[in-house]
Amino acid sequence: MPLIQVTLARGRTPEQLQALGEALTAAAEEAIGAKRESIRVVLTECEPEHWFVGGETLADLRASGRR
Repeated sequence: MPLIQVTLARGRTPEQLQALGEALTAAAEEAIGAKRESIRVVLTECEPEHWFVGGETLADLRASGRR
């Protein structure tokens, strides 16, 4: 049973998250021949204030237009 775990910064729509889950499932199915019903995908969203890039929060980078 493949388990795909993804951590990403909060800010995407439910439709985008759904599309990501579907695409990851399809990729695992194709790449390793896993049965679709056995594939698990867990998306964990992190607050931009808790995500750091080069010592700066993603929230600050987004606010400054640098991300």
